[in-house]
Amino acid sequence: MAKGGISDRIGSRIVQGVNRRSLLIGGGAGVGLLVAWAIWPRRYLPNLTAAPGEKIFGAWLKIGEDGHVSVAVPQAEHGQGVYTTMPQIVADELGADWRRVGLEPAPLNPLYANDLGAGELFEGVFAGIPEALKKTHVVRTALVLTAGSSSIRNFEGDLRQAGAAARVLLCKVAARRWGVDWRACDSAAGFVTHGNRKLGFGALAAEATRESVPKELPLRQGNVARLTGRSLPRLDVPSKVDGSAGFAGDVRLPEMVFAAIRQGPVGDSRLTKINRTAATKIRGVIEVIQEPRWVAVIANNWWAANRALDALVPTFATRGSLVNSDSIGAALARALDGPGQRMAAQGDLAAVFKGAQVVTADYQVGLGLHAALETMTATARIENGVLELWLPTQAPGLARAAAAAAIGVSPDSVIVHPMLIGGSFGANLEHDVAAQAAMIAKRIKRPVQLVWSRYEDLLHDRYRPPAAARMTARLGPNGAIMGWLAKIAAPNTGRELADRLTTSDPAVRAALALEGAGDPYAVAGALPIYRFPAYAIDHHPADIGVPTGHWRSGAHSYTAFFTECFLDELAHVAGTEPLSFRVSITAEPRLVRCLSTAAALGGWEGGVPGSAQGIACHSFRGSHIAVLAEAHFEDGQRPVVDRIVAAVDCGRQINPDIVRQQIEGGLIFGMAGALGGSTDFTENVADARSFADLRLPRLADIPDITIEMIRSEAEPGGVSELAVPPVAPAIANALQASAGFRLRRLPFTASAA
Repeated sequence: MAKGGISDRIGSRIVQGVNRRSLLIGGGAGVGLLVAWAIWPRRYLPNLTAAPGEKIFGAWLKIGEDGHVSVAVPQAEHGQGVYTTMPQIVADELGADWRRVGLEPAPLNPLYANDLGAGELFEGVFAGIPEALKKTHVVRTALVLTAGSSSIRNFEGDLRQAGAAARVLLCKVAARRWGVDWRACDSAAGFVTHGNRKLGFGALAAEATRESVPKELPLRQGNVARLTGRSLPRLDVPSKVDGSAGFAGDVRLPEMVFAAIRQGPVGDSRLTKINRTAATKIRGVIEVIQEPRWVAVIANNWWAANRALDALVPTFATRGSLVNSDSIGAALARALDGPGQRMAAQGDLAAVFKGAQVVTADYQVGLGLHAALETMTATARIENGVLELWLPTQAPGLARAAAAAAIGVSPDSVIVHPMLIGGSFGANLEHDVAAQAAMIAKRIKRPVQLVWSRYEDLLHDRYRPPAAARMTARLGPNGAIMGWLAKIAAPNTGRELADRLTTSDPAVRAALALEGAGDPYAVAGALPIYRFPAYAIDHHPADIGVPTGHWRSGAHSYTAFFTECFLDELAHVAGTEPLSFRVSITAEPRLVRCLSTAAALGGWEGGVPGSAQGIACHSFRGSHIAVLAEAHFEDGQRPVVDRIVAAVDCGRQINPDIVRQQIEGGLIFGMAGALGGSTDFTENVADARSFADLRLPRLADIPDITIEMIRSEAEPGGVSELAVPPVAPAIANALQASAGFRLRRLPFTASAA
């Protein structure tokens, strides 16, 4: 691969060292000003680091003397393709040769703050906070965040501006050498061109950095020789195939040791007893470290450390009420029967329901596990008062702050090297492992790699919250929905996330304190995408005693289940075919097209009994999807999915292959959540201890999948989470058509009817 490609940057070189201060204001080579928080600058300048022979072009790219282009990517790569799509946008505007394009993670800098991602992640938790304060908070804290399918939507404009600016600078140099107007020059395949003349980027880069950018940047128009919209090869694939890609578990440092950890059950748990003598008899064990809530073993290899944990036989005492599956269910039921807070409403619902016959159905969704391929991992080293961390993280600034607080140092003394992530689905927004690794490194005064076992990863996940819903609707004489009420009981997960993941900005804390008891995150996606004269969405906060967090698509994963299943039930009560029922009340033409396309491709038979077909749809983060599923029960017990057909309109696509990959992955992820991926609880401990306990679909269980991407020139919408929400209701609706009874509880079993 050409120099600058990801194969020689994905390992130790892929991180040039995130700067110890998030407010480095550059002033040229080797010049910088560290600005204190109290003196707030009006603008921020880049803090990229140039390798030998490279020239920095703003905050987003560098060009080497050999013509390679390196793009700074501030988003974490965990399979969603940002290490390709973001450089592709820059390369498109720049006119680069894709074979000469590489990347590196961007350093922490307010320039890369993702205010859209923060807003999408917290799903309205900050709704009552003034917009200016929200944006200021995100920038001041340099909240570099990968979440909410926001990467392209938030950064495409900046990336295009960066590529266009570099192109103009290169054209100015070439034009002066040729004695022509720079506006008459163009660029393609890594060269600036004018007629038959051309000069490579590398020959122009050094001089181009001294040119000035015009106030109005000419962006490329039309589709001639454009890279946008093409399925270019992923930049991260070669290194993942040949094994040179650097994941957190691949880090090796001089004198590094390995650590395994055992944490107490959820709740207020304290370590009370260990068998230190038995653990130290395991060959390779170096030290045992005790903390109030956990114990870790350090050894010269991880296997020995993990074996020693078993020999320790750690005992924890848990205060307070015990948490079991029954107690979680009871907490949801109490919340649902108790007072709620109205989160959204339209029309006079009380008048619509008064004296009328209504249709009511209750639904329930269990805890969801992330179960990412890579368990929580972090490597820490402390030298000369500086803590370095190598870890997979979707929020490097927050991981840095957590580690700094854990060992009592300033965040300025912490360098974070964000690594490739082996799947995440939201799990790597959390940063307990960063704090633990820092504490261990400080104690043993050696570099240490802490890896959670699969057992530990499942028992101490920040689970997708469980939820219960009571759906009520009134049908008119012609079967039209006159009123719709969704009462949803779920934990205040959005507030939990905000409390854990945002720093202690006094203004933000004060604004959050003024918010009501309801949590917009907990009911996100429940606002109908259909036309109803009157509706209301109520949140009933439930204290379940189990920590919860963000899971791929968040609350949409269960609110879509509630909505689309109940809509199917209403269609049956009204005697109307489910597809026509949806189309008649859908206000979004793009969603209607998705529904009709999925039905046509799937050979929709009307969802009649025995057809084993079900349909569902969802609109999410500016994108739209309809899913048709075919399913049946095997041996009357095990649900089996035979076929999935999806029609997607996600707006303009940067890289169609990557979009398709994300849709297909989301469909399988949603299917896994419908058939398994959950856990019960027994006395504050999750019952799931391994992948085998999760009933995840295997390769032989994956159905035939058909995906139709509908062409659209709308602005790009979210993709990576889009396909998850409608899968479970489509399968539930199909099983209803197949077996004649309704499943109202996720994950599905025949006994859940």
